[in-house]
Amino acid sequence: MRFDEFQDFRQRQLSAFPTVVDAAETNVYRALAPLRPEPPADLGTVHRCDLARSWLRRFELPEEWSRHTMVCRGVRHGLGVVFHWLRTEQARLWLPGDVYPVYFELARAAGLAPGSYPTLPTPVLPGAPADDRPEYLLLANPSKPLGRYLSDAECDALVSWLVESPRRRLLIDSVYDLGAPFAAGTRRLLDTGRAVLLHSVTKGWLWPRTFGVVLLGPAQAELAEAFRADPPTPTQLRLADRLLTEHGDLPRQVTDELAARAERLFEQLPDEVLGAVPAASRTCPGNYFFPVGIRAETLQREYGVLALPVGVFGESRWPGSVLTSLADAFGSTGGEAR
Repeated sequence: MRFDEFQDFRQRQLSAFPTVVDAAETNVYRALAPLRPEPPADLGTVHRCDLARSWLRRFELPEEWSRHTMVCRGVRHGLGVVFHWLRTEQARLWLPGDVYPVYFELARAAGLAPGSYPTLPTPVLPGAPADDRPEYLLLANPSKPLGRYLSDAECDALVSWLVESPRRRLLIDSVYDLGAPFAAGTRRLLDTGRAVLLHSVTKGWLWPRTFGVVLLGPAQAELAEAFRADPPTPTQLRLADRLLTEHGDLPRQVTDELAARAERLFEQLPDEVLGAVPAASRTCPGNYFFPVGIRAETLQREYGVLALPVGVFGESRWPGSVLTSLADAFGSTGGEAR
């Protein structure tokens, strides 16, 4: 079932069964709308280089990296630029098959034919041997709908995958990491010198498709030029500057609100269902996706819980589903976010 199909299905179920526990809302911007900052009213000039340095300082990364810190309009935009460049490089691309269908849409729009690997119930890296082409693997840390950060063992496996060929690189989507600095696993993978990091104000500041950063490796000069030729608008730059300078505490507020919502979800789940949610997902800061090894049909029929079928996130053989904590019932007043 595709995402749009499920949205129609969800509305029908909520209308037909008003007592069902709605654990299938996915729109974090609607759920947390009262926290979202207003755009600035001034028309001052903001420079990309200054924003890049502000971003690096916030995440405790070396300021000398500003030369290859590319400012963009968000992770989708950043991936679009990267994928078009990979096409010119005739690179091989691996995408997580059960995380975000838009990854595949962007890759195919760029003329790529990506391979896939599963992340549920745990990530399994592609086993295909390296060849003479550049090879890139996209991962998310933390990952949804897995709902947690990569473990040490999973980072070990990624480093081993890189070691097998000097032409291998990682693309790290860190949009769901609301903390600063980035998670230890992300920093470890960056330290290999063979990772491109993508981040944005989408989740922590609740402003999608506005401002993002793509942290390149020092040898990717051609890719850097592609970003410089396709910058955000002056309005987007002014908004990004306001978010980083005047609303630096907002990601913590978002994290706190999401933690409170998760607890209210857990209180409404039957013990059997809650026990099937991995502990790492229940305790991951800022998480609102909770995989559970029970089919969505079973959850609704036997437990009165409306969940997302895993197929909404992409192709998967895992016989489970995903719960979310974004519905109005889990807000601080039972009807809206604070």
